Amino acid sequence: MGEIKLIIVGVDGSDQSKAALDWAYGEAAHHGARLTVVTIWSPPALTMSPPYGALPTEGYEDQPRTDALALLDRFTAELGARTPAVEVRTSIEEGHPAKVLIERSREADLLVVGSRGHGGFSGMLLGSVSQHLVAHADCPVVVIR
Repeated sequence: MGEIKLIIVGVDGSDQSKAALDWAYGEAAHHGARLTVVTIWSPPALTMSPPYGALPTEGYEDQPRTDALALLDRFTAELGARTPAVEVRTSIEEGHPAKVLIERSREADLLVVGSRGHGGFSGMLLGSVSQHLVAHADCPVVVIR
């Protein structure tokens, strides 16, 4: 592996993704690399209208994106106070996490994710997204447990 200039870390709000962010920050500091923190959101499923379902609340369609922005703010708020300082950028993208992160891996020198996110079964050691990234990313992948 050559010089590490850009590390991309995917976060989803899980404890594993928080650990991945912490590890990626330390690695970026060690290499003098930039760090891009990425979260991915999906549009909400359509609700049925009455009489079989409820009318969506105001802002329903924007809520997943709003939640993703809040997650990025929460996860990156403390990074600015760390030393040594690392250039941190954030990115919020719409789509499937594995597909988006594989696309982003084309520009990265290292991709970092947690071993499991919010989905899947609690007994699994490796989630479907991290497993897919290990097999298909265009750069080295670190999976944090």
